[in-house]
Amino acid sequence: MLHSPRLTQLALTIALAIGAPLASAAEPAKASPAKPAAVPATEVTAKAPLPLEELRTFAEVMDRIKAAYVEPVDDKTLLENAIKGMLSNLDPHSAYLGPEDFQELQESTSGEFGGLGIEVGQEDGNIKVVSPIDDTPASRAGVQAGDLIVKINGAPTRGQTMTEAVDKMRGKIGEKITLTLVRDGGNPFDVTLARAVIQVKSVKSQLLESGYGYIRITQFQVKTGDEVGKALAKLRKDNGKKLRGVILDLRNNPGGVLQSAVEVADHFLTKGLIVYTKGRIANSELRFNADPADASEGVPLVVLINGGSASASEIVAGALQDQKRAVLMGTDSFGKGSVQTVLPLANDRALKLTTALYYTPNGRSIQAQGIVPDIEVRPAKLTADASDNDTFKEADLQGHLGNGNGGADRPTGSSKRQERPQDSDYQLSQALSLLKGLNITKGD
Repeated sequence: MLHSPRLTQLALTIALAIGAPLASAAEPAKASPAKPAAVPATEVTAKAPLPLEELRTFAEVMDRIKAAYVEPVDDKTLLENAIKGMLSNLDPHSAYLGPEDFQELQESTSGEFGGLGIEVGQEDGNIKVVSPIDDTPASRAGVQAGDLIVKINGAPTRGQTMTEAVDKMRGKIGEKITLTLVRDGGNPFDVTLARAVIQVKSVKSQLLESGYGYIRITQFQVKTGDEVGKALAKLRKDNGKKLRGVILDLRNNPGGVLQSAVEVADHFLTKGLIVYTKGRIANSELRFNADPADASEGVPLVVLINGGSASASEIVAGALQDQKRAVLMGTDSFGKGSVQTVLPLANDRALKLTTALYYTPNGRSIQAQGIVPDIEVRPAKLTADASDNDTFKEADLQGHLGNGNGGADRPTGSSKRQERPQDSDYQLSQALSLLKGLNITKGD
């Protein structure tokens, strides 16, 4: 097979580019006394002959594309696409990250980005302010929940997706941006704000009822472990005494940072293994154990999961299930049992590479299988039964006798209360009922 000088030169260049990192990667493995078993495999890889024939084919394909493709295409585009293809064919979670994707990943894991501090939604094709975040440019400028954002820097938002609008509001810190708002159907008015560092919290918490706390984790970010610790302390303070139970909601949580998952599980465990990982390289062999501190004070715990609970969510759920610390309720989880490592490259690019599989304390891999809850509860729509409020009671009868033990009468309609999260969320209401039942059987 004949090759042009250009093809041979390009193939040699690619071979050198591929060969150099392999050679240097073997050095740390040789120097590592902790995992000597990992050395031979790495050395074999480094000493294996380069696939010159395949590299020549690659160079020839690239040359043919440049010469014959219907539109001109440059070397940079072809090579970047080749890298993307190389990673995308490994598994669904390994990827080549360009500058924008790499920055987005960093923002999502850190919870920080340059923006205005507005939670937005979409209503009838309009971008609507759901809530301004406290102590941000938006809240300081007087932006209110319910405001419609009709223009961003003079460009109409109607017809744009919510993602497109959010992308326009995010950007370089300190840069000014003008929003045109409509409030309560009035005339449009402009508000000019300067972007600032916005910190998005991944944890929300509240008391569902006296004694029963609720913690929702939307994503595992760098600070999620600390946020859960603070949420537990605040729930206890708001309750005025030790809680009677906690619901940890991991539904539709796609995962995130491994270390944060370990920290969250550790808040509810006092001993034992949380998770361990296995991979080909020495530093992928990790074991994480709980420390004796117990931020949850050992109160009954129910964890909600569903098909959207993935990765770090499954690490937490699996650890709490194996250690018999919590009852898992909901539906089967997603089944992502692999760990990705982000490897920064030059020019603000990175590789996101699957480097290990993780295992629950009992040695379970949940890869492609998921975690099965202890109690399956499928989503259901809750509707209030209005007839219950029409029931005629003893206390409604004229001249009825009072209760000899004292206390106020309870006529029809006396038990009306404000809407609560569990009133419209069937799985949450079932979790709360289970916690109450556990306390009754304990005699609390």
